[in-house]
Amino acid sequence: MVTITEEMKEAISTIQVFPVATASKDGVPNVVPIGFVSLVDDSTIWIADNFMKKSLSNVMENPKVSIYIWGPKTKGSFQIKGDVELKTSGPDFEKMQEIVHSKMAQAPAKSLLVMKITDVYDCSPGPNAGEKLL
Repeated sequence: MVTITEEMKEAISTIQVFPVATASKDGVPNVVPIGFVSLVDDSTIWIADNFMKKSLSNVMENPKVSIYIWGPKTKGSFQIKGDVELKTSGPDFEKMQEIVHSKMAQAPAKSLLVMKITDVYDCSPGPNAGEKLL
């Protein structure tokens, strides 16, 4: 498990829609825009499943996720990778539902992907692109 930096937390707080990537067990990639992504502590991200189909299928086959962080207010860009646990009940799931419904009452909030951060990579153009940061 990796603990992200204050600068990374600040960058994440500026993003409204996150490109979230998954892959099937055979390595077929999928990336989707997700609005309900929350940093819950320095090493855990919650991803709310409202309308996932391929992403959810991929996570059930291959519990790995990657999130790309970049926006006009970020200093550079980076990729967060992690292991995911799927939850459809319990206190964390219920808390996610409350958060999602407070922002979008009609959202289904079907499941919660709890991502434990394992790696962070630099995605900024230049000689350090692709280097592991954490």
